[in-house]
Amino acid sequence: MKRLYKSRNQVVIDGVCGGMAEYLNMDVTIVRLIFVALLFFTGSGLLIYIVCAIVIPRAPLIDEHYVDDPQRRPLE
Repeated sequence: MKRLYKSRNQVVIDGVCGGMAEYLNMDVTIVRLIFVALLFFTGSGLLIYIVCAIVIPRAPLIDEHYVDDPQRRPLE
């Protein structure tokens, strides 16, 4: 079962857009553009981002997405 986490790889502010992009199998740039469009056209993009940053947990260090990355392996 897939879970939504904030990304540890695609982080600009808090990793919300990166986590959503990984969850939806989309390019992170598209997700960021959606948030910017929501901000300018409806004004709700910032509020949604802040709520997501508070509610969505950070991805665990040991995860199938990060096992192949030698920089993300836990200290032994």
